[in-house]
Amino acid sequence: MSGTPHAARRTVLRAAALAPAVGLGLTACSSGDGANRSAPTAPVDLGKADDVKVGASKLYKDSNVVVSRISDDEYKAYSTICTHARCPIQNLEGHKLICQCHGSEFDATNGKVLHEPANEPLPEVPVKVTNGKIIAGPAKKA
Repeated sequence: MSGTPHAARRTVLRAAALAPAVGLGLTACSSGDGANRSAPTAPVDLGKADDVKVGASKLYKDSNVVVSRISDDEYKAYSTICTHARCPIQNLEGHKLICQCHGSEFDATNGKVLHEPANEPLPEVPVKVTNGKIIAGPAKKA
């Protein structure tokens, strides 16, 4: 008898042993994880404008947006849905957004990719300050 059946059996056994681990990795990126996978599609009140200090960035996980305060009266906002696999980014270190799914990194002040696998920048989200509150997202349609 040739060694082929044994090699095939070993391959099958290895694949079976790895299947649960691979499945766990895919679960984090699947659309069935219940995570909100969109940036604001309407204006969202993010809270007091003074909560974001000049030169700082703040991640708003529930709204999937990051806001950076460039100067006293200039704010920039970007979607925090990773452009690689659509995972909601949950980690901000200084001005660096880090996607937990595959390690993509983005600059919170301009949306640019700092580290692949993502190769598209984060989309900018309209942001303004009204009555001392940060409002992010597109204007309401009349």
